[in-house]
Amino acid sequence: MNGQQISVAVLGAGSWGTALAMQLARLEHDVRLWSRDSSQAEAMQRDRVNQRYLPDAPLTDNITVTSDIDEALLGHHALLIVTPSHAFAETVELVADHVGEQVGLAWATKGFEPGTGRLLHELATERLGHAVPLALVTGPSFAREVAAGLPTAVTVAATRPEFGRRWASLLHGASFRAYYTADIIGAELGGGVKNVLAVACGLADGMGLGHNTRAALITRGLAELMRLGRALKADSQTLMGLAGVGDLVLTCTGELSRNYRLGRALGRGIGMDQAREEIGQVVEGIRTSEELMRLAERAGVEMPISEQVHGILFKGWNAEKGVRVLMEREQKRETE
Repeated sequence: MNGQQISVAVLGAGSWGTALAMQLARLEHDVRLWSRDSSQAEAMQRDRVNQRYLPDAPLTDNITVTSDIDEALLGHHALLIVTPSHAFAETVELVADHVGEQVGLAWATKGFEPGTGRLLHELATERLGHAVPLALVTGPSFAREVAAGLPTAVTVAATRPEFGRRWASLLHGASFRAYYTADIIGAELGGGVKNVLAVACGLADGMGLGHNTRAALITRGLAELMRLGRALKADSQTLMGLAGVGDLVLTCTGELSRNYRLGRALGRGIGMDQAREEIGQVVEGIRTSEELMRLAERAGVEMPISEQVHGILFKGWNAEKGVRVLMEREQKRETE
């Protein structure tokens, strides 16, 4: 892959999948962007734009949009899944016969397996076997800004160092920096947990609790992430890097974050259904909060902020009471 223009299949034509397809196309790769929705694929191929998600970002000629999975995978040298977490397992199943030791599988999905709380690399390894190299593209990266070509830095975490370097090389360039790491556990945790904490920060801002509260939530949320990372043997440097604190800060403060906007709407008293309808895209933090509780319980890790978010989203807990519960917790040392 390094230094060569190749054929890349990108599965998932939402905002993030489209933005990554555009980045790969900027580097002169031949990109096939797959959408499950045939009408969306036809419109994007015809109009050369993702009108629903990125209407201001035209597609270049080296991006072909299709709803035919066989056409998307024809002659591909690299494969990137960019679907919501609830569709990840189904998409892996769809491409299982098209990956192997040479091609491998990469994804830019952030979240955990629905119903189990497992990390996505565990799911992929179970289905594909240990011989297939795996990689995750993650970090602080709003799709709209990547599509616009604004400076961005991400991390590629992989089960094999050479595979991580290959994918970082594929993406690196044109105001887009791609680092690599072998710590796929830490990278997956950072990309999942930050979505739940972004809901918490949005709730606080929607309730008008001020900048001090947001800073406290980000900092103590990071402490929760670090505790979970230690329990699962993640590298603390990963969690303090782009995949961890970088993505956390962006998602908890950026107006483009769907998770933050959901929390802010709920904090203002807007109902869940209306908030989701106004956002108009999958809000990963909702589903992730449920899986995170499963994962934390299995690991024996206390995550009070994440627990309050889960209670508000799924159990009808009162947000104002949740703040009081957090503030009235027993006094303790800041560091462990």
